[in-house]
Amino acid sequence: MNRLTDFPLLVFVVSLAALWLCAQLGAVVRRSREARGEKSPETFTVVLSASLTLLGLIIGFTFSMAVNRYDMRKNYEESEANAIGTEYLRAGLLPASDAAMTRLLLRSYLDQRILFFHSRDNERRTQINERTSQLQAQLWSTVQNAALAQPSALTSLASAGMNDVLNAQGYTQAAWWNRIPPAAWLLMVLIALMCNLMLGYAVIGANTRSLLLAILPVVVSVAFFLIADIDSPRFGVIRVSAQNLLSLAEEIAHPAPSAPQ
Repeated sequence: MNRLTDFPLLVFVVSLAALWLCAQLGAVVRRSREARGEKSPETFTVVLSASLTLLGLIIGFTFSMAVNRYDMRKNYEESEANAIGTEYLRAGLLPASDAAMTRLLLRSYLDQRILFFHSRDNERRTQINERTSQLQAQLWSTVQNAALAQPSALTSLASAGMNDVLNAQGYTQAAWWNRIPPAAWLLMVLIALMCNLMLGYAVIGANTRSLLLAILPVVVSVAFFLIADIDSPRFGVIRVSAQNLLSLAEEIAHPAPSAPQ
């Protein structure tokens, strides 16, 4: 099931509206207190500065979390392409019939892995995952039967390579599930709301134009958009593409000519 942070543009719009309303609410509170002749505490500026500093630190920390997860997804895509490419070569160590079947299944498996990276539809992804599981079972069965029929170091090498292929898919899936925790988003949003509330209180008190109340909401909303965009594997502008898997598919489809003897 998709969540709000899966749609970065929606995150930007919602956060901008909420933060701007908080800033306006702070201004209303300040005007109401001034109308009653009440003054702001002398320590208010210190509290506002400390809160803004904390907000900046949390945004920076959360951005770092998103970038690390993005890099992890990229690295696992590369590792998965390497594992499939290596096993495609090692399949030649199996008996001829098993080698041909393994390579045929690997080509189909590679197509499904590419679709996994580029598909955004939930129903389509469910079909891809089911087909991937079927191909994994067929691949392992083919290699296992060949290894049991002719136990040797060569068939063991092919079996180990197939194990790497299956593990690589699991690591990739785990990396795509590894998102910024909702609790981290909640904490960051609450602090941002409080900071904008206090900013609205302070800006109006300084007799400046209310246009300044839009600056912090816009800046923070852009930061939220960027964090959500990098953290969203499928719906963001910055996404992990299956460039290594696509390159491997092209190499398999058009193998390099062998060197002359």
